[in-house]
Amino acid sequence: MEDTFRDIILQHREALKAVEENRNNIVLLSRLLRNTLKENNKIIICGNGGSAADAQHFAAELVGRFNKNRRPLPAIALTTDTSIITAVANDFGFKEIFKKQIEAWGKKGDILIAISTSGNSENVIEAVKAAKQKGIKTVGLLGKNGGKIKKIVDLPIVIQSKSTARIQEMHILILHTVAEIIENSL
Repeated sequence: MEDTFRDIILQHREALKAVEENRNNIVLLSRLLRNTLKENNKIIICGNGGSAADAQHFAAELVGRFNKNRRPLPAIALTTDTSIITAVANDFGFKEIFKKQIEAWGKKGDILIAISTSGNSENVIEAVKAAKQKGIKTVGLLGKNGGKIKKIVDLPIVIQSKSTARIQEMHILILHTVAEIIENSL
């Protein structure tokens, strides 16, 4: 047990270094999101599994609150409407579930945060492609080496770790940091 605990802490330290190495891009992300909101546009977030939960978590903190009572901020996680997700998956295939929603609701001036611990999730890749076709800025919150998504987003933030759990933990740290920066800048 003690070995497992020690290994996890060491993995955290390594993953935290990756967050620190992305400092400039995280600050840039905060500015991009703040400017998107100031221009009355919305933040769109997508991901699978734990990344879907992170997308919903971040959207909830923006629409509701993080630390302060303030006006609701327009943010939507594309992972929440099971009727849309299952209908699109059934009729068009799972890789279309986010793309169709981007096509329906996204507009130029919005920003997409695409979360993928592998950087290779097909449905997230399709969402990024659809967003780019609509003139939507794209950010990748990624893991491992960034995968295919790193090459197609406007702003990649990559946590280079082999551990999905550590990547997800750093992603939520980044999203909490960004939420606090945005809230303090309003």
